[in-house]
Amino acid sequence: MACDSKDAEPAKDNAASKTEASAPDEANADGTKTDVDGKPIAAKPDVKTDSPKATPVIDPKPATAKVEPVTASARTADEQNSVDVFGAAAPATVFVTQKAIVEDSTLRAEEVSAGTGSGFIWDDAGHIVTNCHVALKDCEAGVKAPKLSVTLYDHSVLEAQVVGFDPSKDIAVLKVEPKGTLVPMRRPPESYRLAVGQKAVAIGNPFGLDHSLTVGVVSALGREVKGIGNVTIKDMVQTDAAINPGNSGGPLMDSSGQLLGMNTMIFSRSGSSAGIGFAVPYMSIERVVPQIIKHGKPKRVGLGINIFDAGMARRFSVEGVAVKSVPRDTPAFKAGIRPPVQGGKEIQLDFIVGIDGTRIKNYDDLYSALDGKTAGDTIKLSVMRMPDKDVFDAEITLIDL
Repeated sequence: MACDSKDAEPAKDNAASKTEASAPDEANADGTKTDVDGKPIAAKPDVKTDSPKATPVIDPKPATAKVEPVTASARTADEQNSVDVFGAAAPATVFVTQKAIVEDSTLRAEEVSAGTGSGFIWDDAGHIVTNCHVALKDCEAGVKAPKLSVTLYDHSVLEAQVVGFDPSKDIAVLKVEPKGTLVPMRRPPESYRLAVGQKAVAIGNPFGLDHSLTVGVVSALGREVKGIGNVTIKDMVQTDAAINPGNSGGPLMDSSGQLLGMNTMIFSRSGSSAGIGFAVPYMSIERVVPQIIKHGKPKRVGLGINIFDAGMARRFSVEGVAVKSVPRDTPAFKAGIRPPVQGGKEIQLDFIVGIDGTRIKNYDDLYSALDGKTAGDTIKLSVMRMPDKDVFDAEITLIDL
């Protein structure tokens, strides 16, 4: 039994050792743990193999400061105005496409786009205003495109016909047969006056991107820019609103959504917008478009004479417009202007050198001096008669041409 008792003691001691070894380690005051011998126990990482991957959280502290919006919609008054102008005017802006007929590799006729531009709705009868160089294949020569189409704001496509055009103003009027109600562009009253610095909003189809809006200001007024046939278009509106290829023919508007002009050309060395664009003024559009709709062409007034080209003036070293023929029933003939007369070795030839005190050096000057006048107006014409270089004045009543 003693053996049994002795055998039992070691067993008792071993059990106690196991109990102490399995007991949890206690933490010291500094948070570290030690084993039964007082040796520190290294902390084990808490690894959970069955937990999902943690989603990283971005700390907002290094972000830029939050800026309170000026309005509940987070738009300034000017931004909201641009939104409103686009909402009002976009339905009146159209996409004009010239179509050409070509043959494919199998000699089958195929219709392709030959040029694109913009335009705007003039009235609910279906008249569309655009640039002459957008609507015609060759505006200066009067060559029409084989086919034209107009794409409306709702993306419906209508075939269009040319009603008439004015190359000297780069204006053309098209006609479509509307399937629904058309919304014409709002036009300003007669008393409206443009001012440098006022807001200018352009809508068009640059590079085929329909109904694109750009914003700028009226940079200058009264610009004279050479247009088709090297004829100067007067009183052009200059703007820094971005105008690119495809914007031609589209509207330039003010902050009320009223028509300021028709975007026509840009000054650029690269072919893209350089911040200098020009629009035909709304006054010219307002005057010419009704004439084209009514008569198929703009009404012109003149002297009732025929003139030589610029080569004749160079031949005589005269700055003026050489008179070629003068019908006897015209006011010009009654005022004493005569066609060329051969007198011995020299030619008697009349040159128009002034109108109402304005110097006339070439046809462009003559056209500009008569632009805007109506039949029945009286002008004072200054004429130099070669070879004596005598200058005389004559009053002439303008007539419709």
